[in-house]
Amino acid sequence: MTSLSANEALLNALDAPSAQLIDLAAILAAGSEAEMRAALEAAAKSAINPVWVEELVLQTYLFAGFPRTLNGMRLWRRASNRVAEAPDLEETLATRWTRRGEQTCETVYGSLYKRLRANIRSLHPALDSWMIDLYGRVLGRPGLDLKWRELCIVAACAALEQDRQLHSHLHGALNAGASAEEIDDTLRIVAPRIGAESSHRYALLWTRVRRA
Repeated sequence: MTSLSANEALLNALDAPSAQLIDLAAILAAGSEAEMRAALEAAAKSAINPVWVEELVLQTYLFAGFPRTLNGMRLWRRASNRVAEAPDLEETLATRWTRRGEQTCETVYGSLYKRLRANIRSLHPALDSWMIDLYGRVLGRPGLDLKWRELCIVAACAALEQDRQLHSHLHGALNAGASAEEIDDTLRIVAPRIGAESSHRYALLWTRVRRA
């Protein structure tokens, strides 16, 4: 069951469709199949741009895996009755993905971008290559603005309790143009899903990030 309605009165910066999208990100990442179905059915009937929902389902792959993404898209197709669009032939060009991935990743990580690339390469060069490829193929897609992608990633990482990635993407959301108030609201939306202890831990983490 979505927790959004209980928290809407606490939100200061996000309108209802944006808050619903962010709540959906947390549900897609960590909710049950019944929660996913209900949330996607609600999204199909809401004021959210359906292209945004499709882009959110696609980027769930990066944080919650291919099986949840496949299931999410299957549920979305049923809920929305939308047919998948034909692929853009330009999107098949690996060089375009790489260039777009580098630009997107640098926007998200800002001054830490070069250090990130070096750190990931030290883990394994293939991971660095895959990271840039996926930033280009998925997060650099034009259907959803990077700011909203990053706010949804914050929600997904918090719901999955991936602290290190959450830390990075709190910075990333700011770098992509999200306001502190929008991040406040995002953490409020996801709080009921993770419990008081984790919510408190993430509030402290966010305080450190915003003061950095």
